[in-house]
Amino acid sequence: MRYIPTIFSTCLLVFLSLNLQAQRRSKITDSEETYKTFTSVGLTTNTNSGILGGAVFRQSSALNSNFMGKNQYRYLAVELVNVKHPKELSEQDFVTGKRLVFGKQNYLFVLRPEYGREITLFNRHEDEGISISAILAAGPSLGIEKPYMIQYKDTDGRIITAAFDPVKHTSSSQSAGIVGAGSFFQGFGQSKIIPGLHVKTALSFELSAFRENVTGLEIGFLAEAFTRKAQIMAWADNRSFYTSGYITLYFGTKKR
Repeated sequence: MRYIPTIFSTCLLVFLSLNLQAQRRSKITDSEETYKTFTSVGLTTNTNSGILGGAVFRQSSALNSNFMGKNQYRYLAVELVNVKHPKELSEQDFVTGKRLVFGKQNYLFVLRPEYGREITLFNRHEDEGISISAILAAGPSLGIEKPYMIQYKDTDGRIITAAFDPVKHTSSSQSAGIVGAGSFFQGFGQSKIIPGLHVKTALSFELSAFRENVTGLEIGFLAEAFTRKAQIMAWADNRSFYTSGYITLYFGTKKR
């Protein structure tokens, strides 16, 4: 995803600008907003996924103690994301019109429960400005390796749906009789679990226009390791360790 570095650079410039604005505001007034809980859901994209990478539920709860004079929150989140291989290339059958990623063995979905801390760097002042927080979180990773289903014609001309077999389907999609991908919802019963761990660091920018609503961006980096390689693509170098940059757009509510 070539646009991700550009987005990160743009967001960094925005952050520096907002940082200066927040410092100027802090000299004018000390009437900062304080809330006990922030609950939100969001959509995320990352450098190991397509434009829509997955969904996130996140909640921050205020703690009694401060961190270096800053408000501190307990950060909880659950993410479900799709991890893609960089060599995935979608093809289209000109006869049937169906699409196929030839050589793809499995989808890799990852469920990530997270626990960590969120530190408020700059708070909103009354109805103006932006709240900026730093996040450090970690947790287990539950990799779900689901077979990639394909449809192909047998010798009798019947359409068969089965998991892609790198031994059986060793030629191009046309000569192997493959007509396209099967239904996304097929094959979940054959899924395998790959346990792992992950850690992430991020900046959260709350852009709320109304006091009780939460609208913002979470921008960060994530490192993740599994107990074995996920077999996403046949005849390619699959990995057990991943790093990625991500952006999450979230919406929700906050309470005092």
